[in-house]
Amino acid sequence: MTMTFEERLNQILPRITSRDFLDSKGLGNEIGFWIFDYPAEREIEVRDFVSGTVLPALSRQVPAVQAACIDLLDLVTGLLEERKLLDKAMDMQLAKGDENTLAALRSVLKEDKIAQKIAVQHDIANLDLLVLTGVGAVYPMLRTHTLLSALHPIMGNTPLLMFFPGRYDGHSLRLFNTLAEDHYYRAFRLVPESN
Repeated sequence: MTMTFEERLNQILPRITSRDFLDSKGLGNEIGFWIFDYPAEREIEVRDFVSGTVLPALSRQVPAVQAACIDLLDLVTGLLEERKLLDKAMDMQLAKGDENTLAALRSVLKEDKIAQKIAVQHDIANLDLLVLTGVGAVYPMLRTHTLLSALHPIMGNTPLLMFFPGRYDGHSLRLFNTLAEDHYYRAFRLVPESN
């Protein structure tokens, strides 16, 4: 039976608050990377659900689930501001276009550097869960599959949940369900469409 979008949303909390999820049990030797994929046109609903329902509910658990939520757009913007590059990047985009701006920012926005920034900002070992949002907003500055690969050695036993506006079939990520597939097979779908 196929679940509705709302039914899939309502499955998130029970799954991510279960001991098996938080302890990465039942995954064999795989790391606890999870993806909640959804239609890109439902972005606002997902964003509101994460900030208004999921995150507050995690802090009310007994004991509280120690979670950090990272909006990748905020992270990238902050990194560019920190390096005094945000205004320059916007000016360059107007003057030279997207391709030249992306090429100029590539060394600053390499996924391994972003992963290290996440590790510096958050004590991953003392978190129960790391949540990533804003995936669509940072495309094409960041590539999701490359960022997840860069996070593998950093996450240890801490599960990661990424909200992904597109399609994940367990083998590849298809951002906005229209862009070319990025092969990535080390994550699990948090809530499949059928149960």
